[in-house]
Amino acid sequence: MNDPPLLKLEGVSKEFYGTAVLQDVNFSLRAGEILGLVGENGAGKTTLMHILFGMPVIADTGGFGGKVYIQGKPAYFKSPFDAMDAGIGMVHQEFSLIPGFTAYENIMLNREPSKLNPVVEVFGDRLATLRRNVMKTRSQEAIAKLGVKIDSETLVSEMPVGHKQFTEIAREIDRDEVKLLVLDEPTAVLTESEADILLSALKRLAAGGIGIIFISHRLHEVTGIADRVVVLRDGRIIRDAANDNLKVADIASWMVGRELDQAPEQTADDAELQAGQALEDALVIEHLWVDMPGETVRDVSFSVKKGEIFGIGGLAGQGKLGIPNGIMGLCAAGGKAVLNGRAVPLRSPKAALDAGMAFVSEDRRGVGLLLDESLDWNIAFGAMQTHGAYLKSYLGGLFRLRDEKAMRELADEYIAKLEIRCTSCKQPAKELSGGNQQKVCLSKAFALNPRLLFVSEPTRGIDVGAKKIVLDVLKHYNRDRGTTIVMVSSELEELRSICSRIAIVDEGRIAGILSPRSPVTEFGLLMSGVKA
Repeated sequence: MNDPPLLKLEGVSKEFYGTAVLQDVNFSLRAGEILGLVGENGAGKTTLMHILFGMPVIADTGGFGGKVYIQGKPAYFKSPFDAMDAGIGMVHQEFSLIPGFTAYENIMLNREPSKLNPVVEVFGDRLATLRRNVMKTRSQEAIAKLGVKIDSETLVSEMPVGHKQFTEIAREIDRDEVKLLVLDEPTAVLTESEADILLSALKRLAAGGIGIIFISHRLHEVTGIADRVVVLRDGRIIRDAANDNLKVADIASWMVGRELDQAPEQTADDAELQAGQALEDALVIEHLWVDMPGETVRDVSFSVKKGEIFGIGGLAGQGKLGIPNGIMGLCAAGGKAVLNGRAVPLRSPKAALDAGMAFVSEDRRGVGLLLDESLDWNIAFGAMQTHGAYLKSYLGGLFRLRDEKAMRELADEYIAKLEIRCTSCKQPAKELSGGNQQKVCLSKAFALNPRLLFVSEPTRGIDVGAKKIVLDVLKHYNRDRGTTIVMVSSELEELRSICSRIAIVDEGRIAGILSPRSPVTEFGLLMSGVKA
């Protein structure tokens, strides 16, 4: 016990553009210990991990204050390669896999075993032959440690999102002499069963002597796995406590600094919709098929009532994410879609938008945001393209320019409503935390004033306080503006808290549609393939 801790932080501080993000952060981690790091979006968790992993954004913005020690020795990593050489592995919130490579090629990237051939004598080591059999064997061993079944020869582009996350983690644990593993929201894209598998694997890794920093907004997972819990709020450590029967409610209140309200009770309107008494259909889908890699839809039919919040759930890779992507024209699809009595052509995003539909994608960085642009530009862009809003006409309509004042007012409205943590509406979207980027995606969709809104994984990577804000805003737009909402989520309890009816997708088809008040066991049976 006299050995120095595996990791020790002393007085770590960081500013971005004059704004303090971290202030005097101190904590330590011992080998074989699991530390749960929690806090609201924007609390500083990801910045702290960027410092630890030597991410270029830290050096490019003036470095940081304080000291980092690895096994008692001062460490200042100038790049992620320095951190990896020191035995630190990092699984980021956003994927860093190469889509066109297989699982084993991604896992062994930059560490490929090779053998010499005659060409090497002339042209050098870059033309050495890869020992692919060894790469596949090592990759399968790393995947097996996580307790999942993934074919190492599967292309990443063809994987469901949960398998991509396991591949990321397998890459890190395969590294030689990994001592410390940092996971930033590793279960955000996983179903409950997949998350259980991962948590069990992390406990085994810790038992083998690896120190783990586990960052998550799923507080029940934190209390179930962590030896200690460190709570960040506004860049400061509010609590560093041993996990001795800690309660989720206590951790949540430390995070947000206030009591969290309970979920709203069911209203008469909710009961009416659940009973099927709202007769008019807003959306009718018949025999929909969607060719989306990892989320294939085979034959789906359902209807959504006007004014309803309709939920779609199911396990990863079963097709729930394919439904909105197909209807909105982002993937090849067929079948029939009717909105308010009018057929909507599939395979055409423009037709879907013109019909009055909007979509918040589960892929906020790849589909939802213009990362290098400001928040006001991001929020107004969809309405500008689709409706010609936020444009000023000049010379009798001869040409039009952006209405900067109107865009700024729109962005400020949603920044306040959704409590988006930013320096101003002119801050680039790429500088926000993942949860705040998700709020910008929601704002962009709300600005379209759609008749029907698809939201796919709207609270992925969002903390407990921000999650309530997002769900409350969805209910507000549903009730006060009459917007019909179709919500796709891996979080069953979220769906049960906000939806009037919930469809469970299994093997590309609707297994059944239940009331949110139905027993959890009924949902579980549908997810496991037992049809209603």
